[in-house]
Amino acid sequence: MPTLFDPFTLKGVTLRNRVVVSPMCQYMAEEGFVTEWHRVHLAGLARGGSGLVMVEATGVSPEGRITPGCTGLWNDAQAEAFAPIVRSIKVAGAVPGIQIGHAGRKASANRPWEGDDHIAEGDSRGWETIAPSAVAVGGGLGKVPRAMTKADIDRVRRDFVAAAVRARDVGFQWLLLHFAHGYLAQEFLSGHSNHRQDEYGGSFENRSRFLMETLAAVRKVWPEDRPLAARLGVIEFDGRDEETLSESIELVRRFKGEGLDHLDVSLGFSTLNAKIPWGPAFMAPVAGRLRGETGLPTSTSWYISEPEQANGLIRDGKLDLVMLGRPLLENPHWPYTAARKLGVDKAAWTLPAPYAHWLERYRSA
Repeated sequence: MPTLFDPFTLKGVTLRNRVVVSPMCQYMAEEGFVTEWHRVHLAGLARGGSGLVMVEATGVSPEGRITPGCTGLWNDAQAEAFAPIVRSIKVAGAVPGIQIGHAGRKASANRPWEGDDHIAEGDSRGWETIAPSAVAVGGGLGKVPRAMTKADIDRVRRDFVAAAVRARDVGFQWLLLHFAHGYLAQEFLSGHSNHRQDEYGGSFENRSRFLMETLAAVRKVWPEDRPLAARLGVIEFDGRDEETLSESIELVRRFKGEGLDHLDVSLGFSTLNAKIPWGPAFMAPVAGRLRGETGLPTSTSWYISEPEQANGLIRDGKLDLVMLGRPLLENPHWPYTAARKLGVDKAAWTLPAPYAHWLERYRSA
């Protein structure tokens, strides 16, 4: 079986190892444009030795951002601003990827350190939110969204396609569709948020329609030699887990038929009443089941932090890639230190040559 530090090839892309920088929102963009913060942040993570660096959830439209500080890809100038970041990631030896999505009813929110709730009515920083149905999340996200018309659905699908084209043309090599975490695509899929009575609501077939149509449309413009992935909330922990998982497995099989190359397994976050069993690698068994029943390469994150733990998930066939977030913020060179801890021969291969030279040559001096 492969291990954490074996290369991973999918389509025409090869990762130097199976450590992935999970997309982590920074909330530091200006009008959707990346800033110098993003360049420093992402280049530093790439230099640290991970195989794939995923840019944070990036809005396909202004209304699709989670907060006013979120990145966007709804115009060409925003795409061009990503070009130096793409180059920096590549120079550091990693593969550049990006996650695109629409926040739906969770949009127009304050940044986490400013409240992590909906921007108050009348505040000029906010905007109208849309969703499959006029149903609020609740709690601090109590703003009732406008139910989408079919024209809205068509427009948002086109926005996903246009953002994918911009990501393609600026040089991203891995595209991740955000179909999880209670954002717009997940809102269509979940009965907690989708109360529609038309062909986009009700049955599983209808609730999954927006996701299927969006994936198929993006697949047409995304190059065949570059991986197309989706992050899907496959479980809600709401007492209906087996039913939800069964639907998710069927949906992923259909995704695969439409050309999906990789699945990042995550949670739905569609209800405030979920009883999530937080704990070390608690989503790994779920990801292993999706991998086994669909045949798609998988990844997941959620409380994976120790080298032995991450390596075991790869070696035991539960995952193909490991998504890491906070461990890499604490130590961007986690891949190098993990490789040394696991006794990997020539662990310095996870680092750029200048770093490897100084760290390895003079280690015993």
